[in-house]
Amino acid sequence: MEQELVKMQSKQNFKSNRSFPRQLEDEAIYIIREVAAQFEKPALLFSGGKDSITLVRLAQKAFYPGKIPFPLVHIDTGHNFPETIDFRDKLVEELGLELIIGHVEESIKEGKVKEESGKYASRNALQTVTLLDTIEAGKFDACIGGARRDEEKARAKERIFSVRDDFGQWDAKKQRPEMFDILNGKIELGENVRVFPISNWTELDVWNYIKEEEMEIPSIYYSHQRNVFKRDGMIWADSEFINKSDDEKAYEATVRFRTVGDMTCTAAVLSDADNIDTIIDEIIGAEISERGARIDDKRSEAAMEKRKQQGYF
Repeated sequence: MEQELVKMQSKQNFKSNRSFPRQLEDEAIYIIREVAAQFEKPALLFSGGKDSITLVRLAQKAFYPGKIPFPLVHIDTGHNFPETIDFRDKLVEELGLELIIGHVEESIKEGKVKEESGKYASRNALQTVTLLDTIEAGKFDACIGGARRDEEKARAKERIFSVRDDFGQWDAKKQRPEMFDILNGKIELGENVRVFPISNWTELDVWNYIKEEEMEIPSIYYSHQRNVFKRDGMIWADSEFINKSDDEKAYEATVRFRTVGDMTCTAAVLSDADNIDTIIDEIIGAEISERGARIDDKRSEAAMEKRKQQGYF
């Protein structure tokens, strides 16, 4: 009898992992509406990944039957996965949204940032300057982003309304307390706020939401045949943007990507998960976090926090 109870409890726990808690959606919609109410010129930071796609769906629901009343802002490194760019353009066209693109290539040409060199060269970190310039040019006082509570250590120091100074920089010690769902959007001249409506979500919550909402996502999230190569125990897409050494030989494998970023810092995983259900099963059994496939986060113990301090996402 006791063994049967244990089995039943195990099944119930597994089932609970497969269902999306709708109060998370309610909270996110409330936050997005607060942004529209408290700020003069907000924007939604859009990478083309599952988190930002989820934010678009939440914004649709927040203002239905009206259109989303603010633009999407995408910082294009020039080294993005083509599947992501194609999806971005398709989504914007279908929903009739305004899209503002900041190009890292332009920041390089203007001498504001310097192209990295060497084996691990990446444009991912260079996005910060382009992002800050785009925010300033658009005079955005609030930027909605898709950070979640299970991503990395610096997230624990964040707030839902995360204030940035007039240089676009973040100081964890100056973040205001948020109690009883009271969100304070008051800022000084020149400051802006990064807003995180899915702060209380996990990767699994996002996938369960995508499943229940039957949302379309870029094809690279599903398993597919791709030319790849191995580096430092990880699998990378074979790309002209990555500086390979002579011993890094490309081969074909069945892979998918858990996260979508610059091709130079986003690793793939071997996977046969070609639908939402198998992806969810895979995540439940995963031994490494989603950010474990982002090499930029591994440059130092506090890599993400330092980038936040400089003005990144």
